[in-house]
Amino acid sequence: MTGTPLTFYNSLTRRPEPFVPLDPGNVRIYSCGPTVYHYAHLGNLRAYVFTDTLTRTIAWKGWPLTHVINITDVGHLTSDTDAGDDKMEAAARASGRDIWSIARHYTDAFKQNLTDLNIRTPTHMPLATDHVAEMIAWGEQIAGRHCYRLADGLYFDTTTVPDYGRLAGVADDAAHGRIETVAGKRHPQDFAIWRTTPPGETRQMEWDSPWGRGAPGWHLECSVMAAKYLGPAFDIHTGGIDHREIHHPNEIAQNQAHCECGDTGANFWMHNNFLVDRTGKMSKSSGDFLTLTRLIERGFHPLSYRLMCLQAHYRSELEFSWENLAAAQVRLKRWVHAVEGLRARTAGESGATSAAYLTQLDAAVSDDLATPRALPVLDAMLSDKKLSPADRLATLDAFDAVLGLALGEATRAALRVRPADATIDDATIEARLAERRAARAAKDFPRSDAIRDELAANGVEVMDGDPLGWDWKLPA
Repeated sequence: MTGTPLTFYNSLTRRPEPFVPLDPGNVRIYSCGPTVYHYAHLGNLRAYVFTDTLTRTIAWKGWPLTHVINITDVGHLTSDTDAGDDKMEAAARASGRDIWSIARHYTDAFKQNLTDLNIRTPTHMPLATDHVAEMIAWGEQIAGRHCYRLADGLYFDTTTVPDYGRLAGVADDAAHGRIETVAGKRHPQDFAIWRTTPPGETRQMEWDSPWGRGAPGWHLECSVMAAKYLGPAFDIHTGGIDHREIHHPNEIAQNQAHCECGDTGANFWMHNNFLVDRTGKMSKSSGDFLTLTRLIERGFHPLSYRLMCLQAHYRSELEFSWENLAAAQVRLKRWVHAVEGLRARTAGESGATSAAYLTQLDAAVSDDLATPRALPVLDAMLSDKKLSPADRLATLDAFDAVLGLALGEATRAALRVRPADATIDDATIEARLAERRAARAAKDFPRSDAIRDELAANGVEVMDGDPLGWDWKLPA
């Protein structure tokens, strides 16, 4: 690896630390994946833009890597508080649908979200339901010294491992009100390894175990799958900042119990902050949450949302508003317009990368993925007339590799604001605009105005005088 040494903020130590891989030939990263009982909301997806930036940076720095994103299709409860019913079972009851088909549908939707956001496919994307036997085996190994039985399942005694709650910054978690209250728990922060199906009930997803027929607790799957695909000690574990308080401390406790040591599993624990709207943290609880599909239906390109995420540091809260998203889309359009102009001037010639701009890009992302510092460097590079068009395009490839904005492939047509319910098609608009340009060239202004008015009647705004040369848009 060359260039600026990488430094990441480690949530475990609460400070920036130099990143040194355990194995330079294979950097290993685990990212907590979605619970596929519903569509991912934009706040969920911010976590994967962050993780994709992380993996892209590591790959660009020259390290091979293995990346795992799990799919939680069983075992996650109805809130982030480690309380309530299984989310998958609750969704099945509410919809009257088969739980397995629900899981497949929302898994496919999540994968499409990743594609739309230009997030690279991870090395492994394992399903929790494919690893239940391994979860039971893990539970059996730790049960004797670290767990106890209650009527509703097997619980982990958090006092049996060192420094429980260290990741959350809590030395004594007895007052931690977000954890479920269960009669018989030894300590408030103890959590379920296995949840036994209540008498008289039948779940669509349940398995036999030494602790009765039921389903695994949410936390167990991540310990099991991280160890299976990455080994008991790996480089980085990522997730949303809400996981730092309960889910990840519980993973660490399970890891320590399994190895009978103080190791946490990952060397670095990295967390992205919340996406918020003006009412607070974005979540599914209101029932009217924002999805990527909704953005697309309103005429926004998914990469505009990716850019909006990159404009804030991953550890900072990011406020969502339609105005912020529109501003990001304008910035993306400006870059695409510039790149198309550079392509038109290169005539296919090859260029050389600019070491000066790559050094600035490297310095920014090597400093805990400081993407807000990298974006102005991209602005400066694209407008630097001291570099030939071919050299700027060659340098752009490096920015694309790290930032994932696909500027080298994006087109103006793809970025046009086009709501899903628009009835006029692009070909018709383009044909009428071509006629209008011909009329204006011939100084036939009545004809030009008539075409403009006809398009306006169909909801098309002709963008005369737009410095970006976008020609038209369909307002959302």
